[in-house]
Amino acid sequence: MRIRNTGPKIGTAYRKTGAVAAIVAAALASFSVKDAFAFKLFGMTIFGKEEPTEEVIDPVNYTVDFQTGNADKELREALETSSLLVGDKGKPVSGDLGVVIKARDDRERLIATLYEHARYGGVVNITINGVNLDNLPPNPTFNHSKPVPVVVRINPGPTFTLGTVRLQGAAAGKNAKSYGLVPGGNAGSLTILKASAKIVEDLKSEGRPLAKLENREVVANHATNRIDVTLTAEGGPVAPIGNVGIAGQRSVDPDFIRRYSRLNDGRPYSPEALKKASDRLRQLGVFSSVTIREASELAPNGTIPMTIEVSEGKQRYFGFGAQYSTIDGLGLSGFWGHRNLFGQAESLRIEGGIARIGEESDIGRFDYSAGILFSKPGAFFPSATFNASIVAKTEHPDPYNASTVTGATGLVYELTDQDLISGGGEVSWEDSEDAFGDHHYLTFSLPFEYIRDTRNDKLNPTDGYRFTASTKPSYEAYMGTVFSSFETSVSGYQAINADDTIVLAAKVAGGVLVGGNDLADIPTTRRFYAGGGGSVRGYGYQEISPYDAAGEATGGRSYVTGSFEARIGITETIGIVPFIDVGSVTDTTFPDFSDVRPGAGIGIRYATPFGPLRLDFAVPLNRFEDGTEYGIYAGIGQSF
Repeated sequence: MRIRNTGPKIGTAYRKTGAVAAIVAAALASFSVKDAFAFKLFGMTIFGKEEPTEEVIDPVNYTVDFQTGNADKELREALETSSLLVGDKGKPVSGDLGVVIKARDDRERLIATLYEHARYGGVVNITINGVNLDNLPPNPTFNHSKPVPVVVRINPGPTFTLGTVRLQGAAAGKNAKSYGLVPGGNAGSLTILKASAKIVEDLKSEGRPLAKLENREVVANHATNRIDVTLTAEGGPVAPIGNVGIAGQRSVDPDFIRRYSRLNDGRPYSPEALKKASDRLRQLGVFSSVTIREASELAPNGTIPMTIEVSEGKQRYFGFGAQYSTIDGLGLSGFWGHRNLFGQAESLRIEGGIARIGEESDIGRFDYSAGILFSKPGAFFPSATFNASIVAKTEHPDPYNASTVTGATGLVYELTDQDLISGGGEVSWEDSEDAFGDHHYLTFSLPFEYIRDTRNDKLNPTDGYRFTASTKPSYEAYMGTVFSSFETSVSGYQAINADDTIVLAAKVAGGVLVGGNDLADIPTTRRFYAGGGGSVRGYGYQEISPYDAAGEATGGRSYVTGSFEARIGITETIGIVPFIDVGSVTDTTFPDFSDVRPGAGIGIRYATPFGPLRLDFAVPLNRFEDGTEYGIYAGIGQSF
């Protein structure tokens, strides 16, 4: 952004066009693949080997005296944060010229920061060993008997406000105020740059792929401390999407990539459609990168050609997971998968797990699971995904012992970016022992589900909600029982401060079972229970249930659970979470809340790139006689 100065100047500040972009590029370039070889947690290396720090050739130490004049606290902190001289203080540079280069880079960064805060008359003066930066010889030599003294003096100057704002060309009919350009308002450089980008984005959203900013003129008047802005945009013609080329693929079918992107020939052009196509392809997990490039000119037929450039990642993968609670013991799981089985991003995943380790001494009482899961995106329709699975489990919670084998197939269809529906078929065989004795069940079901998800982050949301509604009409063949379950849940998230460090989160869920003359006619694992790390913390897994006269848990026909959390960030990586959970399970078709079981506690969260690590401590507030006294739960991800 070029700034033309008029009127008497109160100071001269060094500046260079493109300084901010260069700084961002340099920051991005500092990341390396080498960083992935070691994994650290709470400052400790868990596995892998850390790369040694690169040795500095001809090391030269320096001190920095950072003076910000009459800058307010916010500006002073911003300047100190942007300064590499301050950030790297105590780290040697390479040679005397290294001190000079670092100081010159710092001057660009500091000027950019002043501009961001609308200080267009600021002065940045840097001296090294008492000599002004611009007066140093090309190859300076400093005394190394002590660290080289560097002094940074900043006179921030007055805060400028916006004066006259003119939108011209294709932007002439637009309201400058809707872009944050208000006369007398914020004149920071980022405000002007964001407005420029948003104008072009809005023009492109009108179906004009060649829209661009033709001219951006920013005039600083030092006599009035005002910034006059003129933005001229070129709209270009309205054009639909044309030929879509594919580049970079090796084993993935290019026709599949084109079809799954849903960038069809003749479809209206929009940046939002391109972003959705890129996100959609990236979420397949097959590609390490996806870039959609538009042509610089229209095709002879008036369409805009584009190319989807992809880079395929590793197709085979494996991993493991673990969770722990003082009630349920240790759980371990592992999986192996293939992301592109037949060339159209079909995924195959084989997984297994063991749970209740430590909670049971007899390995025969551990919980075991094994499964094979297959998924084919773009099946039948670009918006549909076909899923098939077969899963075997043995479970030994306190209320029952059960062995099950379940096979399922179904389709998931994307109604919109936020709405999904799914349906399919399922058959399950079960051998269980519970309060009603030993039973075998063979159940055929038709599960259907609707999901609406508006969360801004699936791993750690700070805004939005997730709503689910499902039904599962079923027929149990051995006893001829017809029954159905209906369940729904909604979770919501809302940050209550500007930097999203305090987030209120809540979840309410409920379900009912309809059909079956007796509760024993319904398979044990299809009845409702509550308690444990996934529902009401502080109670044992599935401890919350109706009980018969002998004190045996029977499971229920209805349930309601609720969880309420305050997720409070203490640092960038550490947070605390006070919470309260509540649940009620009854043997009536509809909840009567005759037995309400609340639990409360506090948790710790540690942020990682793959989601927060979770450690919760909870106690039951309405404990069962001889029931669980407390629970400690550890896992990956938020509780909901």
